[in-house]
Amino acid sequence: MVEFDFSDDPKKVEILSVSAYLDLLNNSIKRYGARIMGEISEANFGPTGHVYFSLKDETDGSVIRCIIWKSKYDMYGVKIKEGAKVIIYGTPNIHSKYGFSFILETIEYAGEGILKQEYNKLKKKLEDRGYFAEERKKEIPNYPNKIGVITSLNGAVIKDFLNNIGNFGFKIKAIDARVEGQDAVRDLLGAIKTFKKQDIDVLVIMRGGGSLESMQAFNNETLVKEVVDFKVPVIAAIGHDKDIPLLSLAADYMVSTPSIAATTLNKSWDRLLLILDAYQRDIFTKYERKLNEANSLIGESISIIRDAKDITFAKWREIETNVRVLINKFSSNILEKKKLLKDSLKLSLSSLRVALVASNRQISHFESMIRIYDPNRQLDLGYSIIRFNGQLIKSVKNIKKGDNLDLLLKDGSVSTEVKKIKKRVDSN
Repeated sequence: MVEFDFSDDPKKVEILSVSAYLDLLNNSIKRYGARIMGEISEANFGPTGHVYFSLKDETDGSVIRCIIWKSKYDMYGVKIKEGAKVIIYGTPNIHSKYGFSFILETIEYAGEGILKQEYNKLKKKLEDRGYFAEERKKEIPNYPNKIGVITSLNGAVIKDFLNNIGNFGFKIKAIDARVEGQDAVRDLLGAIKTFKKQDIDVLVIMRGGGSLESMQAFNNETLVKEVVDFKVPVIAAIGHDKDIPLLSLAADYMVSTPSIAATTLNKSWDRLLLILDAYQRDIFTKYERKLNEANSLIGESISIIRDAKDITFAKWREIETNVRVLINKFSSNILEKKKLLKDSLKLSLSSLRVALVASNRQISHFESMIRIYDPNRQLDLGYSIIRFNGQLIKSVKNIKKGDNLDLLLKDGSVSTEVKKIKKRVDSN
């Protein structure tokens, strides 16, 4: 930052370039940001969308040249036209070519009359677009869990909401935002765009009540469109008197206080508790009825037992005597059967041993026979196996001169042609 030292002697004052002096002035006058009210005159729109106009004092005609950049002009939705009374906020600036200008940060209408007029005009425009139609609005899901909240975190609003939200395990993400004045538009838009990237079930936008002037941020066309296009249901808990904020009209669900917003989120959970309570009562009622039926049945059974007790006790001794006799007989039979079973087991084990020995001998015999008659053994002894067309040849009767024979030897096979057949003299 360039520092400028004044002196009584002009020759001792540091010589600055024009741009350096303008930088010095701009750095100094930035501290004089202010809110100014006046009447618009000489409004012009630049080719890039920036707006240039003069703000005139109605009392003495004093004029300030003002500039609002396109992005802010589009955001706030205030129509700049000659004669309109507005309140602006910004900082002064001296341009190297165009001189003094007041650079706007925010702009809003001034006066109840113009606010009401612009409110009604925008309301009609958005209504014609279907922004307030009930059929467009999204239902609040049953049992919402992840809740997004946009409000000022320094006030009674958030406390009221949290004091009334049920103990249902809600996961609440809150973004602190201004909720009054035109600056609130920027905060609210930023918070909504942040929540667009978040995984939430419902978005709640809250503030306390107020006048039409204090609610200007919630009558912003850009903000209303963001609410209409939001991916999940939006609850607007914005207090109002007769002029309902346009954001509330466009929201999927509109309530007047944060506590009602909280109880709205509780509703499906409260219904679930009632349903569970009804199921519990039904279970206990049915259980009590079954218990009463069982008690009645037990009572009837006791009555029958009492009526039959004389017969029962008269028969008891007879039965007891018979049972003793049967037990003695049963014990004798068990001992006899136990001995018989033990003898049978010994006999069975002896027979099994004999059978196993015989089986082992037979298996050994079969193994010897298999080894004797194994073709490979015959080949090892120098014999060969002859086949013709895949058939085993046992006699010269099965072949003739010129046949091609296959001879299987110990270590391979040979193909040969029959040249001569000679029968054994003793063969039939």
